[in-house]
Parts: sequence; C-alpha cells; structure tokens
Amino acid sequence: MTQGEPLAQENATMIDSLADWLMDQALGETDLESLFAGCCQRLWSAGVPLWRGYIAVRTLHPLIRAVALTWRQDSGLKREEYLHSDGLRGWEESPFRRMAESGTRLLRRHLIGDDACVDFPILRELRDQGATDLLAYVIPFGGVDFTATSEGIVGTWSTDRASGFTEQDIRTLQRIETRFAVACKTIIKAQIATNVLNAYLGTKAAQEVLEGQIRRGDGEIIHAVIWYTDMRNSTGMADSLPPTEFLQSLNSYFECSAGAVLDHGGEVLRFVGDAVLAIFPIEGSEEAAHNACKRALAAAKDAQSRIAMLNREREKADLLPLAFGLSLHVGDVMYGNIGTPARIEYSVIGRAANEVARLEGLTKRLGRPVLASGEFARQLPGSWESLGQHQLPGVGSPIEVFALRY
Repeated sequence: MTQGEPLAQENATMIDSLADWLMDQALGETDLESLFAGCCQRLWSAGVPLWRGYIAVRTLHPLIRAVALTWRQDSGLKREEYLHSDGLRGWEESPFRRMAESGTRLLRRHLIGDDACVDFPILRELRDQGATDLLAYVIPFGGVDFTATSEGIVGTWSTDRASGFTEQDIRTLQRIETRFAVACKTIIKAQIATNVLNAYLGTKAAQEVLEGQIRRGDGEIIHAVIWYTDMRNSTGMADSLPPTEFLQSLNSYFECSAGAVLDHGGEVLRFVGDAVLAIFPIEGSEEAAHNACKRALAAAKDAQSRIAMLNREREKADLLPLAFGLSLHVGDVMYGNIGTPARIEYSVIGRAANEVARLEGLTKRLGRPVLASGEFARQLPGSWESLGQHQLPGVGSPIEVFALRY
C-alpha cells in the first residue's frame, strides 16, 4: 500500500459520510444556507480542492424572484436576493443560458493554461480572483428541460489549485450534486409554502397554520389592538379611472396603510375590498398593552405621512389625491379559522372587530381622519382629544370617541 492510499481511503469515507449527511438533512429541519455551507466545507475537508461554490434557485415570493448563495473557503457564505423588478439580470451573459439552450447539464472550463476558455464575464472575473478551473451544472426539478424560469438549481464549483480539478474530483462533485439537489428541493418546497402562507395570511397566522391549526374552528381568544382603515372615494375612482390605473392607486394606498402596520410590528389579517384589518397582539402585562398601542399609533402617524408624501407625487402627475379613515380599538377577539369545512380563512372575529369597523365609519361624519376608542386612547394620554359619546351602528351603548391631537 502506497503512502497516499490511506489518505485516499479516508477521503472516500468522508465523501460517503457527506452523502449520508445530505440525506439526513433532506429528512430533517435545516435551511438552505446551512445545507450549502455544510456541504462545501465537508467537500473541502474530504480533499476536494474547493475554492468557491455557488448556487442559485428560484423561489415563490411576492418580492424575491431568486436566491443565490456563494461559499468561499476563505470567507464563508454570502447570500444575494434577486427581485422580480430586476428581471433576468445576469442570465443573458451566464454559462447557464448557453447550457439551457443546448440542453447541456454539465460544463467545464479551464481558466488558465494552454486549454483555457474564459468565454463568459463571470469566468474572467473568477480567473482574475485566482480560480483555475470551473465546473458548472444545472439540475432541473421534475426532469424537464431547463430554462430561465424552471424550478431547479444552477451552480458552479471552482478551484484555485494550479492543476485544476482531477477526474476523481469531478466524479465526486457529480455524485454529491444529485444528493444535494434532493435536499435542496425539500428545503425549497418547505420555504415556498412558508412564503406563500406569510404573503396571504401574515406571519403569525402562517405559523399557526403550519403548526397544524387548519380545521374550521381552530384558534384562540387573544387580546389585541385592532386597526381598521378604509379608502375614501374608492367607488368614484373605480368608476372614473381605467382599471389598471385604479389598481395602481389601490396598491399605493395599501402600501401607505398596510405597509405602515407591517413596518411597526403589526400583522395585516385581511384586505376587505379597499379596507385593511390588522392587529397588534397584546401578550400579558399592562406594559405590553401600552407598547402595542404605542406601536399602533406610530403606524397611524406613519401611514398619514406616507399618504401625504404620495399625494405630493400624485399632484405632480396630475392624479387624484388619496385619503383614508383609520380607527384604533383594544379588545378580545377570536383569532382563528372561519368559513366552510373545505374553504377557510384565518382572521379575527368578535365584538371588538365589529366595533373598530363601525368606529372608522365615524371618521367621515366627524371629519377627523383618525379616531380611537376610550380603551385605546387611555393607554396614551395626551395624544387624544375627546369628541364625546357617540352611538355606533349595531353597538348597544354609546362609546366615548377620541380624535388624534396634532
């Protein structure tokens, strides 16, 4: 047995362990970053002269089109996100486009020496940083031909060893790629499910559903600040504006109102036509109630600032100004699933939820854009002025109504 044989055997054992580890990760709970960094580090430890690893995957997210991870042996992991608004930036000049067009799933490029071929910008960039050899691969999910919009993985392995990858290195990388792709697919599908539920239900409701609260009637009684906003003159705008322009205006209003809620730690539950129903949950002490009300008030002021800034831009573009009424209340609500057994919605119901909607209706009659109930206003004395007792439709007794003091 030669001196190198024990080391070769040890490296082969480590590669076997890596293959098993990837399958364990596919069945366990991990994230894409930990999976990729762990895979790259284990390859390097097993004797594969890996200098850089790169993968990119498409995702299903309202803002993010794709995620890319880069691992460097000397600097660790870096994550990049590509937005839908970025289009297919970088795809046109990438090796992956040529591979997709030619139906090739593996492409090798020597970056130095007599047989060097640096026919893509990224190859020249990596060569200038010290890379000597690169292996690019595409693995579509579902066995279909790969395109720019396919589900799957694209990636590269690079080395800075002067002699480049050996044939054994390449066989090892190809063996690991398949198992890595299986683990990636499991993680990506789980993340997509979370992304979709977060987008449609909100973060807390999505977590409850993923943890098993999916049947009608599943839920709990919670104490919360309840927020309700309603857009002004939406019916008139819908009648007078082209549909695309009205939809743009509606989304701009939502960015001002619902966007402020999210940025201040609240949770948007429903878009009821052009209204926004949201909560700031209160857990425990009187201090928690005060803090939740404080965040809700900050969101209300932020929403007003945003709509004022938006209207200045709309005025320049000769567009109609936007406005909304906003109400704030504190109470107990049922937070959970409602609907039919086969088609349900996660939301809040109860007396307090009805009261906050009725309270918002007073903003038009009283001419004050932001109103609060006494339960809310008493948490933040000094910010509100009393408008006296008012009868809310469908509510038994009159309540004291407060307007925001400017």
